Amino acid sequence: METTTIRVDTSTHARLLELSRDAETSLVATVRDAAEALWRQRFAREVMRQLNELRQDPEAWQEYLAEAEETYVADGIG
Repeated sequence: METTTIRVDTSTHARLLELSRDAETSLVATVRDAAEALWRQRFAREVMRQLNELRQDPEAWQEYLAEAEETYVADGIG
């Protein structure tokens, strides 16, 4: 695995070290997990923004709901 160096302030470094220790994992894995979590959070926020925008157009929203119903696949969860 190739690596690089990133600079963070000391309080961020301390927080990352604490998270690493708590999870019993490496600092690299903790930073990787943090980056993935941030990416997922931003992705979810963007999805919600787009859905809220779609809701503003009643016709488009109904088309979306109809398409969602047509493509629904039971996953057996819940």
